[in-house]
Amino acid sequence: MTWTSNGRPRALVTGGAGLIGSHLVDLLLRDGWAVRILDSFEPQTHPRGAPAWVPPAAELCEGDIRDRAVVAEALARVDVVFHQAAYGGYMPEMGKYVAVNSFGTAQLLEVIRDENLPIKKVVVASSQAVYSEGAVACRDHGLVFPTARPLEQLRAGDWAVRCPTCGKRARPVPTPEAAPIGGETVYAITKVDQERLVLSWGRQTGIPTVALRYSCTYGPRQSIFNPYTGVIAIFATRLLNGEPPVLYEDGEQTRDFCYVGDVARANLLAATTDGLDGLPVNVGSGRATTVRAAAEMLSDILGVPIEPFARGEFRPGEMRDLTSDISRARAAGYAPEVDLARGVGSYLEWVAMQGDVRDYVAAAESILREKRIVHPVSANEARTPATVAVSLG
Repeated sequence: MTWTSNGRPRALVTGGAGLIGSHLVDLLLRDGWAVRILDSFEPQTHPRGAPAWVPPAAELCEGDIRDRAVVAEALARVDVVFHQAAYGGYMPEMGKYVAVNSFGTAQLLEVIRDENLPIKKVVVASSQAVYSEGAVACRDHGLVFPTARPLEQLRAGDWAVRCPTCGKRARPVPTPEAAPIGGETVYAITKVDQERLVLSWGRQTGIPTVALRYSCTYGPRQSIFNPYTGVIAIFATRLLNGEPPVLYEDGEQTRDFCYVGDVARANLLAATTDGLDGLPVNVGSGRATTVRAAAEMLSDILGVPIEPFARGEFRPGEMRDLTSDISRARAAGYAPEVDLARGVGSYLEWVAMQGDVRDYVAAAESILREKRIVHPVSANEARTPATVAVSLG
C-alpha cells in the first residue's frame, strides 16, 4: 500500500502478526486506519513464517524490535504506536526476555524522542503478570495484597493464599490497578519494565501513553506451535492428541480468560479516548474460571472425554488467583462481549481448520523441569494425584 494518510490516522502495530496484534490490525483497517505491521515472525510462534492472516491492506515491515534501524523505519510517518511485540510465556531464555521486552521497548521510545517523531500516543501491552498474588479479602483486615507464596510452602503442597498481616486464609477478590506490582518471573519483571518505561516516558515527553494489563488472552490465531504460553491452546492441542491437559497445583486456581476480540477493542478505545491517558488499565472479562473448569470445558466441546491430569508439580512465581477489576476500563467505555464458552468454541473452530495438530508440550516439560521453572511437590509431603494438581495458566 502507499503510505499516505489521506486524512486517515496512521498506526504502527508491533507484533502485528501475533494473536492480539493481528486482531487489532483487522479492527484498525475496518475502522479506516492506515496500518503498518512490524513483526519478526518468531519461529517458536510462527514456524512457517508470515501467517496467512497478515492482510495485504497493511504495510509489512519484517524485522526485530531490537534492531534500531528497523524500528526507526517502522516509526516513520506514524500517528499512534500499539506496542504489542513481546517475548512471552514460561520459556527459559532470561536474556531474550530482557532484550526483546525491556530493551526493545526502551529503544522504541528512545527513537521516537531522539528523532523528534510526531507520535500522538503510545499504547503498550502490559500484563496481569505484573501483580504478585493479586488482591484478597481477609475477614479481619479487609482488602489486602499478599506477596508471592514462599517456595517452601509450595513444595509442601500448600496452595493457600494468606493475609500478610494475620496469616489466615484469605478469599480472592478482583484485583484493581492500585495493587502493588513487581513481578515474580522473568517475563513478569520485563512487563513491569515495559509499562513503567512507557508511562514514565510519557510523563517526561508529554506524549499520551496507556499501559493495558491483559488478562489471559485466547482466541483464533493463538499459536498451536508454542508449548510455553496460552493455557487454552495448550490444553486443546493435548486433548486433540489424546493426551490429558496437565494441571499445576490442584487445578483450582482461577484465571480471568478474555477473548482476543475484546482485547483488540480495548486497544482501539485506549487510542481514541483521553480518559485512560497516563494510566495502567486492566483488560479482562472480570470473571474467574478455575483452570480445571477450563480444561473440562475444552474436553466437552471437543467431545474428547479425557480428565485433566495433576501430578503434584507447580511453577514458582505463578499466582494462585487473579481476576481483573475492570472498573477503570468500563468507565472509559470498555465492555467484554464474548463469554468463555463462545470464545473457546470460536477458537476450536479455527484450530480445526489448521490441519494436523501436534502435541509440543511433552518435549517442553523436560526443559522446564531441567531449568527449574517447574518444581515437584516434596516427596515426603506429596499427596495423591487425586488431591494434588496444577495449571498451565
